[in-house]
Order: sequence, then structure tokens, then C-alpha cells
Amino acid sequence: MTKLKIKTGDTVKVIAGDHKGSEGQVQKVFIEKNKAIVEGINMVKKHTKPSAQNPQGGIVEKEAAIHISNLSLLTSKGETTRVSYRMEDDKKVRFSTKSNEVI
Repeated sequence: MTKLKIKTGDTVKVIAGDHKGSEGQVQKVFIEKNKAIVEGINMVKKHTKPSAQNPQGGIVEKEAAIHISNLSLLTSKGETTRVSYRMEDDKKVRFSTKSNEVI
């Protein structure tokens, strides 16, 4: 299993695909599939049958997962960066490779 460097709650920018240039916050990460759901990006329409929760049924818009390789982490300054790890005071911390600031 690979170690993903993007985590839930991170602000990311899409760097490839149909939604290139869009920014959003990561809501959920699927480690097994190397995919993440980003708020407001990759919206798809899903046809639903009527149920107790949704008695009307119909077409619902929801976010679909996007591959981690198409996402890049945004720093506090709003620029994209890669993420790396290092040890500080016997703790493993994530840091930006571009600015060397701890994330």
C-alpha cells in the first residue's frame, strides 16, 4: 500500500483533466484506489429511484472521486507544491518542498 501525501482537509488544485485549474478542499480520501473527493469538483449526475429519504427520486448531482495524481497541494500563499516528510523533534512532519514550511 502506498503512502498518500494528500489528506482530508487539505486545499488542493487540479493540475490535469477536465477540471484543470479548479481548487477545492479534500472531503474524503480512498487509500486503496488512490482517489479523493474534492468539494465542488468533478460533479456527476446520478439517477435515483424514489425512497424513504428521497420520495420524489430524480436526478441528483454529487461529487465523484478524482485520482490523486491529478491533484497538487496548495500552500498558504496559494501556490502549488509537492509534499515531503522529515523528522523534527522525534515527530514526522509534512512540509512543502517549494518553501520548506511545515504543513
